[in-house]
Amino acid sequence: MRRWRAAGPGAVVAAAFIGPGTVTTATLAGAEHGVLLLWALLFSVLGTLVLQEMAARLGLVTGAGLGEAVAGRFVRPVARAVAVGLVVSAIAIGNAAFEAGNLAGGALGAEAIFGRGVRGSAVVLGALAFALLWTGRYRWVERALTGLVALMAVTFASTALLVAPPLAELASGLLTPRLPGGRDLLLVLGLIGTTVVPYNLFLHATAVGQRWTGPEDLPAARLDAAFSILLGGAVSMAIVVTAAGAARGAVIRDAADMAVQLEPLLGGWARLFFAIGLLAAGLSSAVTAPLAAAYAVTGSLGWDGRMGGGRARAIWLGVLGTGMAFAAAGFRPVPLILFAQIANGILLPAVAIFLLVAVNDRARMGRWVNGRSMNVAGLTVVLVTVALAVRTLLRLL
Repeated sequence: MRRWRAAGPGAVVAAAFIGPGTVTTATLAGAEHGVLLLWALLFSVLGTLVLQEMAARLGLVTGAGLGEAVAGRFVRPVARAVAVGLVVSAIAIGNAAFEAGNLAGGALGAEAIFGRGVRGSAVVLGALAFALLWTGRYRWVERALTGLVALMAVTFASTALLVAPPLAELASGLLTPRLPGGRDLLLVLGLIGTTVVPYNLFLHATAVGQRWTGPEDLPAARLDAAFSILLGGAVSMAIVVTAAGAARGAVIRDAADMAVQLEPLLGGWARLFFAIGLLAAGLSSAVTAPLAAAYAVTGSLGWDGRMGGGRARAIWLGVLGTGMAFAAAGFRPVPLILFAQIANGILLPAVAIFLLVAVNDRARMGRWVNGRSMNVAGLTVVLVTVALAVRTLLRLL
């Protein structure tokens, strides 16, 4: 929790953008479809702004997290148990999927640097994440890794300026929604799932209470969230643009294939730089994702949220262990990472609906209850995501 005070809750939300899942999914989108799917990222960023504002407002007005708000909304024991069960399941499944993608992404980077196999590298990274979490000595490591990830983000933005297509083509990709056919619809869901991260809604509602004191601080919370989310979204779009300009048509199987997009700026150093950045992003996220799950689940169930407590440790161990199992099971890393983002895109509507229920509770929210425009915006995110998920599943069946 202390790191939230230092960084600002918006930075915590945006940190989910610049992980190996975002890099991989955005690279696939650019390499396979050019800038055609930029609109999906724009929609995702706008959706994130809407939903995270609701989460921040909920936390500042009620002084409780999303899980507590949902549990308190249902009076009957059975309804409450079902609601909390769905919330906890969404967090656990989503974070476990994310963790598998984090470890697989970091393992891709390690393979490119050290020549180790992806499965072995995933186990080593998981063991390192376990040691850092168990001892609590991860904060200085996390700062160093975050610096490397930030440097990679700046590099993507710089490369995008070098290889960007004409403005008319960029504008068309951003403003004209077009859906690819067949299994490529999965990429659209993946782009949404890597940006509108369900567990971030729980984290943001709790984190604002660690930084600010009440609804009078809403302007500061909104500015913090908007700046960080827009910055994270811009980096994600830059990755799509670099892949479209320098890796169009390439088959993306490993870190070396993805690193091609940075060659216009870095030349022969692109592969090593990209691999280090991917390794840093994977390890950093492999530490923070289990922590995020532990904070969110303990808050939802009213348990002791100290990371040294038995229940909190059991949660992050479960998330880390599940992620390690999938990453080390022999699944190909790139499809596994994409699957993690798709899983979050499918889980998003359920969590967003719970959030909408909570911020429309006039008894708790008072005059800060959702207005019509915010409800329309929130429902739009839910309906679009549900429609994409259903259409994708029908195409695959």
